[in-house]
Amino acid sequence: MRALLNIVMITMFLNTSTTFSQDDHTDLESLPKDSGGIHKANALGVTDAVYGHYIYTPSGYSKDSPKYPLLVFLHGSGERGNSKKSPDKLKKVIIHGPPKLIENKTWSPKYPMIVASPQLPSGNWKPEDIHDFITYLISNYHINTKRIYVTGLSLGGYGSFNYISKYSSSSYAAAIVPVAGGGDVNSGDKFTKVPVWAFHGDSDKVVPQKQSIDMITAINQANPNTKAKLTIYPDIGHDSWTKTYNAKGMGSESKSYDAFDMNIYDWMFMFKKQ
Repeated sequence: MRALLNIVMITMFLNTSTTFSQDDHTDLESLPKDSGGIHKANALGVTDAVYGHYIYTPSGYSKDSPKYPLLVFLHGSGERGNSKKSPDKLKKVIIHGPPKLIENKTWSPKYPMIVASPQLPSGNWKPEDIHDFITYLISNYHINTKRIYVTGLSLGGYGSFNYISKYSSSSYAAAIVPVAGGGDVNSGDKFTKVPVWAFHGDSDKVVPQKQSIDMITAINQANPNTKAKLTIYPDIGHDSWTKTYNAKGMGSESKSYDAFDMNIYDWMFMFKKQ
């Protein structure tokens, strides 16, 4: 019966759309301040999740607390590993992005978030597996399903774009932030209800900036509800993510593209499913 109820609730959720709600932070203001939570490693096979993963729960999190926003971070190709065979390989996930900030105790978004950082055993990020992973998280954690955000770097940037290309507004994501990635330029119309802010370095030789430029152009040509943004860093190579996730890139971006005028987490909080 409980499983059936979960399916009905998730189906109802998937039929909603993303809206701009800059002034509606009531659900966030009620969350207790995060004084440092728990960052737990779950090797592949330890849970029912399709991926081994790190999961961060803020200090005030409990089953009785208000529901928390969820940030899903998708790593790059160098962080792949099979933690079922070698549990220590899961540590590769925490060398970049939000999980690195958490481990370094420099994670301090304006509002607390649950952060899930899955690990690919091999291959590429598959939209269906990302979707199943988030379904698992919703079933096992106290998550505000109106506020689920997806970000990723390099291979994970592709994964972020591809997740929306597959599921469009039926995805769980209220907004996405792909960094140093790219996607299917023929799927621009899939992003009309999902806000996007992409980042890239103009000297990236691994994934040329054209990948992000072409993707954002395709999305905006489809007249999305919220114009897709693109921030480019001059004279920066493939690692455009460090200064994006820690916000130290603000002010160093190209004036020819969108300004890096607020941290990406505050930008995410501007959007939620209705």
